[in-house]
Amino acid sequence: MRKEDCFYLGKIAKKFSYKGEVLAWLDTDEPGLYENLESVFVEINKHLVPFFIISSSLHKNDFLRIRFEDINSEEDADRIMGCALYLPLSALPKLEGNRFYFHEIIGFTAEDQRLGDIGIITGINDNSAQALFEIKKGDTEILVPMIDDFIVKVDRENKKIVLNTPEGLVDLYLNS
Repeated sequence: MRKEDCFYLGKIAKKFSYKGEVLAWLDTDEPGLYENLESVFVEINKHLVPFFIISSSLHKNDFLRIRFEDINSEEDADRIMGCALYLPLSALPKLEGNRFYFHEIIGFTAEDQRLGDIGIITGINDNSAQALFEIKKGDTEILVPMIDDFIVKVDRENKKIVLNTPEGLVDLYLNS
């Protein structure tokens, strides 16, 4: 399995028992969706290795307590400590309406209600307090805060996101 075909689920954060159980921190708003997994990919030395799950349960909201097949001691658990967990993109629950996954909208056209087509979404910058749409219009990069009030419609069928940006925000980039 290639990393490009997967999404980041979280990472193995700490050992839970002397029998090799671990706690995995899940990078998701809905950890309960991942409570009954049969397997995950664990990134070891930049390779995704399938690990089969014997049992798992939610632990303190953001953690999943996992018992893996072939991890039977603290020493076994040490080998995977801090490793990232991945699942195939096909395992993502389908989102509807104006909810979307970041990877899903790359390549969508960004359309502003006032200005029309303002470019193609080339990425999402989530390294700041507020995530930003990265939109490319010719040689110009436009950054638009990813705020629910700005998102009018996610049109998956036509690969388009309709935005209602504040007056002057997009003009700031296009008229400089």
